[in-house]
Amino acid sequence: MKAPKRAAYPVHEQSVNLLAVLESRFAKHPGRHAGIGWGEVAARLAERSAKLLALIEMEKTGGEPDVVGRDAGTGECLFFDCSPETPRGRTGVCYDREGLEARKENRPAANALDLAMAMGVSLLTEREYHELQGLGEFDLKTSSWLQTPPAVRQLGGALFGDRRYGRVFIYHNGAQSYYTVRGFRASLRV
Repeated sequence: MKAPKRAAYPVHEQSVNLLAVLESRFAKHPGRHAGIGWGEVAARLAERSAKLLALIEMEKTGGEPDVVGRDAGTGECLFFDCSPETPRGRTGVCYDREGLEARKENRPAANALDLAMAMGVSLLTEREYHELQGLGEFDLKTSSWLQTPPAVRQLGGALFGDRRYGRVFIYHNGAQSYYTVRGFRASLRV
C-alpha cells in the first residue's frame, strides 16, 4: 500500500461532499459528542483547510471519522475513525519504517506511521482506543496498531488493540509483523 493519492476532482468539491457526510454522521451518533454542536465543528473546519484534507483521507480510506470530544484546554474538536472495523484502506501494514525494513521477505507495501504522517493524522493512543471502545464496539474482526511507547518499541515490539469476547484487549507484536486484518485508526485535532 502506498501513501494515499489525492482524488482527481477539486479539493473544494471533496470538502463540500465530506462536510455533508460528516454532518450526517454527527447527527446520527449524538452520543459520541455530547455538548458539542455541529456549528462549532463546521466553523473550526472552515478555518483549517489542512485539517479538511486529513479528514478527506480518513474518509477515503474507510475510517468514517466523527467527532468524539473536545480538548478543554485548547477547544480543539477531536475526530477518531469510527468505522466498525479497522479502515480497509489502511490494512496489511507493519507498524513503522524500521519494522518494514527489518523484513527480509514478504514485505508489506507500507507501514502505519508513515501512512499516518502522509495523511496528516496520528495513530490512536491506548487511552484514546479505550475511549473509542467506550462509545461502541469496534474491531470485532480486525485489530488496530496503536501509538507505542518508546521503551516497548526499542525492544522491537509494537502495540495493537481489538475487542473480543466482550472485552477490549491491548496486545503486542513485533513491529515488523503485518496481517490483512490489522491496520490503524487515526485521530485528528481540529
